[in-house]
Amino acid sequence: MLAKAREVPVLPVLQDLRTGTAKLHIGLEKRLPFFSDRLDTTVFRQLMQAYYGFYRPLENALLDSAVTPIDLDLLSRLKASTLRNDLHALGLSAEAIERLPICQALPAISCRATCLGVLYVLEGATLGGQILRREMAARLGLNADNGAAFLDIYGADTGRRWRDFIACLSSRYLDSDEREAVVMAAQATFDCFERWLESREVLI
Repeated sequence: MLAKAREVPVLPVLQDLRTGTAKLHIGLEKRLPFFSDRLDTTVFRQLMQAYYGFYRPLENALLDSAVTPIDLDLLSRLKASTLRNDLHALGLSAEAIERLPICQALPAISCRATCLGVLYVLEGATLGGQILRREMAARLGLNADNGAAFLDIYGADTGRRWRDFIACLSSRYLDSDEREAVVMAAQATFDCFERWLESREVLI
């Protein structure tokens, strides 16, 4: 899900995040079917349905938390509506999308540290989507116009927006307890996401 951008300074909290989530990241990446031989449009659609079922409630939780950094412009980083549009392009009606199962077991967002941990995973996944975008275009002929806009939601601004997030992360003083909370929230996000995808039977 996550990828490393160039020219991003390795801050202590960022190093903590990379180290603390590496095993979870690699484990989930191996189970996602994006590069599987069985991947076809049906499998991709099922996967995006599961993504929507996770992103929609998690983004709502971020909005409701009131602890998101005000300088981050969270609204411009929300992705559930793009996933909804992709599902419509992939053949689902508005009624069918509204009936999709929604994840109930979400990471807790109780303070700025936990919020940053959750956002680290979501923004990192967006960065990693650039690799998936090219793969889905080559293998399935899918792009931003016919069902894969989620994989390129920031377009040419993807790298800059990742750096902006890291700058936001680094601009806040975090003591050792807060740094630990950031990492634990990121770990919980990976764990909840993998458990949800597993329950939807979309993993390898």
